[in-house]
Amino acid sequence: MRRAAITRKTAETEISVEIDLDGTGRYDNSTGVGFFDHMLDQLARHSLIDMTIKAQGDLHIDDHHTVEDTGIALGQALGQALGDKRGIGRYGECRLPMDDAQVACALDLSGRPFLVWTLDFPTAKIGTFDTDLVREFFQALATHGGITLHVDLLHGINSHHIAEAAFKSVARALRDAVETDPRKADAIPSTKGAL
Repeated sequence: MRRAAITRKTAETEISVEIDLDGTGRYDNSTGVGFFDHMLDQLARHSLIDMTIKAQGDLHIDDHHTVEDTGIALGQALGQALGDKRGIGRYGECRLPMDDAQVACALDLSGRPFLVWTLDFPTAKIGTFDTDLVREFFQALATHGGITLHVDLLHGINSHHIAEAAFKSVARALRDAVETDPRKADAIPSTKGAL
């Protein structure tokens, strides 16, 4: 069973994450940050990872702690659900268009966290959501999920479309990386013998 449940509680946030890597993309996400919930729903739907995320944070200050800590908890859940990573595809990539925007993602579930990020947003906010927080979420996800993650903006003029294309491209790449390969279901995908 490739499932995980993580609870993270700090003085700033209280977050619970439940995922099933072998799901159908069902989601029930509620963080108190509307745009972020919409992005998490896209992440679940397009990765086919069932995802339930509940967060309460210090939104009276701003959305930063809630978004970052959700990335931390989700990254930890991914690591737990993957276990020793036996049989997974390990790598994933997607070049995803959304209207004016096109975002490319390539990732490796290597256990070596690294983020390469070339997204520039034309606006500082999407509604009330700070566009800087898109990078903060993926930085936390990559660091705590042990993911080498490259996300590159090829072009785009609408901040909402750029952000959504980023979440969807990461989702599609993640879907390929966590899928089991029947030809190597008992093997760890590394010549080292461990990831």
